[in-house]
Amino acid sequence: MKMSVRSLLLPNIKLICAPPISDERGYFAETYQYFHFAAAGINHEFIQDNQSGSSRKGTVRGLHFQAPPCAQTKLIRVLRGRIFDVVVDLRRSAATFGKHLTIELAEGSGHQLLVPIGFAHGFCTLEDDTEVLYKVVLRILPRMSGE
Repeated sequence: MKMSVRSLLLPNIKLICAPPISDERGYFAETYQYFHFAAAGINHEFIQDNQSGSSRKGTVRGLHFQAPPCAQTKLIRVLRGRIFDVVVDLRRSAATFGKHLTIELAEGSGHQLLVPIGFAHGFCTLEDDTEVLYKVVLRILPRMSGE
């Protein structure tokens, strides 16, 4: 896998590119491999996948933010269509509190966006029939004794 990782303007927001390999049959892409991500300093253990489908261009989803104990790190990629993605830093103690960044993500580009805990995330679809996949790390509190 020839994965590249690029830091964006807000701390800990990463653009990950795992370009697809194409041939006459179509394409193949290895979008997540724990050891490649760990080698790039992304040490999250993703435990859940979510997928959304939007039938109409201009559909807005977000801005979503999960507070502890349900805080989430997300790895977002577009399976079909294109999105205008927005991330906002909501970490009150951060120098970048309240700042945002935008990026376009599209199917077939190999681009994925890593949005860590502490950031709100949302997007607007730029094409009809857009599908988005999110890998999620949930911050779960340990069980209390006696449960």
